[in-house]
Amino acid sequence: MNQAWHSLTAEETATRLDVDLRQGLSETEAGNRLASFGPNEIPATGMRPPWRIFAGQFSGMLVQILIAAAAFALTIGEILEAGVILALVLLNSVLGFLQEARAERALVALRRMAIGQATVQRGGRICEIPADRLVPGDIVLLQTGDGIPADGRLLESIDLSVQESALTGESAPVRKDAAAVLEPATALADRTNRVHLGTQVVYGRGSFIVTETGASTALGATARLLESVTAEPTPLQKQLDGLARMLAYGVAGVAVVVLLLGIAGGEDFRTMILTAVSLAVAAVPESLTALVAITLAVGAQKMLGQGALVRRLPAVEALGSIEVICADKTGTMTENRMTVSVLDVAEHRLELKLAEPDSGGLAAEIAGHPAIDLLLIGGALCNDGLLENPEDPHGAYRVRGEPTEAALVLAAARGGRLKTALEATLPRIAEIPFDAGRRLMTTVHGPVATDGVGPGVVGRYLDGGRYLVLTKGAVEALLPRADTIWVDGDERVLDAAWRERITRAHDALAEKGMRVLAVGMRRLATLPDKDARAALENGLSFIGLIGIYDPPRPAVTHAIAECRQAGIKAVMITGDHPLTARHIAEEVGIDTAAGVIGGSEIAAMTPAELRETVKRATVFARVAPEDKLRLIEAYQSEGWSVAMTGDGVNDAPALKKADIGIAMGRMGTDVAKEAAQIVLLDDNFATITAAVRQGRAIYDNLIKFIVYLLSCNVSEIAVVTFAPFLGMPLPLLPLQILWMNLVTDGLPALALGMEPAEDDLMERPSQTAGELIFGKQGLYLMLLVGALITELSLGIGFAYWLGGSAAWQTMLLTVLVFSQMAVALALRSRSRPTVQLGWGSNPALLGAVAATVLLQLAIVYLPPLQTAFQTTALSLGDLAVAGASAVAVFLGTERIKLAGFLRQG
Repeated sequence: MNQAWHSLTAEETATRLDVDLRQGLSETEAGNRLASFGPNEIPATGMRPPWRIFAGQFSGMLVQILIAAAAFALTIGEILEAGVILALVLLNSVLGFLQEARAERALVALRRMAIGQATVQRGGRICEIPADRLVPGDIVLLQTGDGIPADGRLLESIDLSVQESALTGESAPVRKDAAAVLEPATALADRTNRVHLGTQVVYGRGSFIVTETGASTALGATARLLESVTAEPTPLQKQLDGLARMLAYGVAGVAVVVLLLGIAGGEDFRTMILTAVSLAVAAVPESLTALVAITLAVGAQKMLGQGALVRRLPAVEALGSIEVICADKTGTMTENRMTVSVLDVAEHRLELKLAEPDSGGLAAEIAGHPAIDLLLIGGALCNDGLLENPEDPHGAYRVRGEPTEAALVLAAARGGRLKTALEATLPRIAEIPFDAGRRLMTTVHGPVATDGVGPGVVGRYLDGGRYLVLTKGAVEALLPRADTIWVDGDERVLDAAWRERITRAHDALAEKGMRVLAVGMRRLATLPDKDARAALENGLSFIGLIGIYDPPRPAVTHAIAECRQAGIKAVMITGDHPLTARHIAEEVGIDTAAGVIGGSEIAAMTPAELRETVKRATVFARVAPEDKLRLIEAYQSEGWSVAMTGDGVNDAPALKKADIGIAMGRMGTDVAKEAAQIVLLDDNFATITAAVRQGRAIYDNLIKFIVYLLSCNVSEIAVVTFAPFLGMPLPLLPLQILWMNLVTDGLPALALGMEPAEDDLMERPSQTAGELIFGKQGLYLMLLVGALITELSLGIGFAYWLGGSAAWQTMLLTVLVFSQMAVALALRSRSRPTVQLGWGSNPALLGAVAATVLLQLAIVYLPPLQTAFQTTALSLGDLAVAGASAVAVFLGTERIKLAGFLRQG
């Protein structure tokens, strides 16, 4: 079905699609075509069926190691331990599945809500049908505000403008022309006789014949492109896989060493096999995946409360380790609300307060400066925007139309010049539509009543003329067509001095990030012939300049400052003009010292040059979709974790490529949302920063309990490994190893994950994806604390064994358990003494430590458990020694923290 429809006339298109343009398709034929072509919907390439979501939870290397550990446990008859490991793996998988499936269902609901209605002509009558029922050959009617429900060839276009930014990236609406017949090789963005699914009518009306639906549309082609982009694993996924590989090699090596040492020392071969396998099982922190999943799930719920919907659980933490945030300007950093902020006429400039809701101040300025009044009237009348509710108060006005034109209508309304009232006395009778080549739009109004009805300033300007010609557009296009300038009621020659003054005023506004329009007028006594209409735009009287501004969101400046403090590089990537990008960047606090890099510059750079550029530049303007993908790749090639925001279809490949893709929930297309891992429900950059803060809190707690788990496991391995060198028999029995692993790795680690966020989280540098998950400093702490526990527990155990105590193994086991609880208490903060945190700020941890101590005492003193675990009751003196060793471990860990071993950077 894909053809160069833009190279055919409307009649030729209808013939090829076998449809009568006067009648449309019959219901029977439409039903047959629906069965043949399928529903008009884009396959949800980013959506995953439930079974695939669940299977994906088992893809991590750490999970696979745990499954292998469970298999080993079964081989040595430890059915309970194997069951515990598999239960924790299943818990991890269920938690991940529930969160991701819930996010997928939320997006499906959004997609269903987005299925609109289409007004079609079928069987000679006009009717509305669900848009997903459209088929090739349907004739669809369009009006202002309609979303385009399919791809098609225009049949009719009356002042039709379509916003195609979601598909092409072009911010300006495209003026459509149904009469045009184009070359087959015409680019998508230049096909003025075509409309496409996913775009929107901003002004005018028309009709088109559907040529493609669903996956065959241009939008569907982008969705297919998305499939070719490989999604990057999050930093957490990369680090957990790295940790898993390290554990796999380390555990295998240690198990072999322990086995050989035991056999060499005369231990029973079967006992040593059981011990080696038990040690290998214990060395793997089986609760880690479940703890991570629980912590991330809780974090995802908190982020949802802050306006961020998490689609993939690892993205919760990944935001906390992001080093670069690439964000669009419009709508994310700004309000996406074009506002007239400056009115500049001869010898006077008026700066409007953006938040002013009424017309009082502006009306006072109009009374003193008629040229401002005329400028507002011209901007409102030479305009296709529609004021929907003129009867409402000033602050509640709604305008339908292109954002820039809506801003002009609202500005005039604030000055008391309602477009509806203006058009009643100055009706439009002719026009020359805006053209990208001319960069001008002209309207003709009249005939003006002779009884004085209408704005007095217009009558004063016309000075007996019957028709008012209004022209607006780019200053550089309008100024050469003007001969005079209107100076508060007097028309003067537009000489070189005035032209220079106007040019300087334009440049000053543009440098402030404004879009600048000029307005010109001329008076006519009679209407010219249609053939002479082009001459209407000559001999103008220059009225003034209008500066239009999209203000930054109030919270963005603080959010970017917080990013800078946190060592996160905020980068603006926009399709807007470089001057506009520079001004907004400076206003919100983004560094522009390296200048603004344009899309043409990016396209000309080699990959190496681009990598050097991204190290210094933070503002990119006039950026095409393919440029975004190259920028993401350049940042990632430098080893940086990148978050990317986007809303359009053309943003989807970059969103998928980024470490964290963030789609806009309000303005974003479905394709963008499905490619992203996080959806911003309020489209606000400040929400990203809040999510980063939450992600860092989660990441910080992940580091705490991972360091805790591994330091404990290191001590267990070291005790069993080094005891033979002291001439000791097997220090811990296989079941005792598994018991200690079970009670110390569960509740205490989970409680550490619930530790409240520390105050200095956003003052720390980001963790890079290439580092070990706990960083070099965490590795030092793990080894030092593990060594401390090993030295104390093995020393006490050796002393008791040397002294002939029957309880030496029980004593060694108890010292290990108590010491590990001391480490859990000390690791509540990575940089502050624990006493400064307050003992009551994490009651869950106190409860977990108390429960673990009681469980250990139970196997020491309860006869049935003594038999099962082969333990011996300890005296009060023994317990005091075990308690003292725990205190020593606590103080030692605190000293290591204060010495900076756990500080990052």
